[in-house]
Amino acid sequence: MNRLDFTPYRRSTVGFDHLFDLLERQARNSGGDNYPPFNIERRGDDEYRITLALAGFRAEDLDITAQQNMLVVQGKKRDELTAGDMLHVGIANRGFERRFELADHVRVENAALADGLLVIDLVREVPEAMKPKKIAIGGSSSRLEVVKDKSDDQADAA
Repeated sequence: MNRLDFTPYRRSTVGFDHLFDLLERQARNSGGDNYPPFNIERRGDDEYRITLALAGFRAEDLDITAQQNMLVVQGKKRDELTAGDMLHVGIANRGFERRFELADHVRVENAALADGLLVIDLVREVPEAMKPKKIAIGGSSSRLEVVKDKSDDQADAA
């Protein structure tokens, strides 16, 4: 059993508990099922694309739900009646649920199913209030000099 131990990092950081919990949960949950296969692609600074290989699924078989910081893709496989007896079944015929943890302010922009591939486009939109701002340093230089002069006087007196 592989277990990630973030204890050394937890001791030297403040406010990253959520991140470490997320990493540990992902390591626990990703141990088994790799179905359906998928790719995650960065298409720009704030644009991402998830592509899932979903052979045999139609749009009405799929359910995509975006919640806060979570994208859930579910597929329900329908019963197919075949005219003959199956000699070999190599194409997966099962339902699935695939979860993707999303960063803050990431939203689903578009989803399309074509040629057996489900493509989900994501975009990160950071609110203006959360974007980094340049902070000007205020105050006059004369105040700084006065404080400096007082400390020099104290040093001379000693």
